Amino acid sequence: MVFRRCRQMLGSEDDALDAVQDVFVKLLRAEKNLHGRFLSSLLYTVATNICLNRIRGKKRRRELGVEDFEALSLFQHDAGYGEVEARLMIDSILKNESELTRTICFMYHADGMTLKEIGEAVGMSISGVRKRLTGFRARARIQLDGSDVV
Repeated sequence: MVFRRCRQMLGSEDDALDAVQDVFVKLLRAEKNLHGRFLSSLLYTVATNICLNRIRGKKRRRELGVEDFEALSLFQHDAGYGEVEARLMIDSILKNESELTRTICFMYHADGMTLKEIGEAVGMSISGVRKRLTGFRARARIQLDGSDVV
């Protein structure tokens, strides 16, 4: 489950394996503070957060010029122009969202989780999750110049 989540978010098996290792190292370090309840939700949330941190780190290094031409990696794996454009648009829309909102969006849109499942995973009510998604959609529409495509 953790590997599948990391691979989906990072797009690379090698990056996903590194992220999975980070997830379990983090859990081992926090072992004394963990409880036996909702373990799958905890694993899912930690994996999502680690992947988001890795994505942000890559972006920061690119902005600083540390990873020259890494943007071209979008074209690896035979990604079509539409897919590349969609990824860039998603990055642009999500960059100003909170970590929690990005996590909820990934769970809902990428993983197809229900509002109830997301609420249990992130510790929010169904109405709180719905409110986050509604706010995100409104901000995304504004960013996409009022388009109703979201």
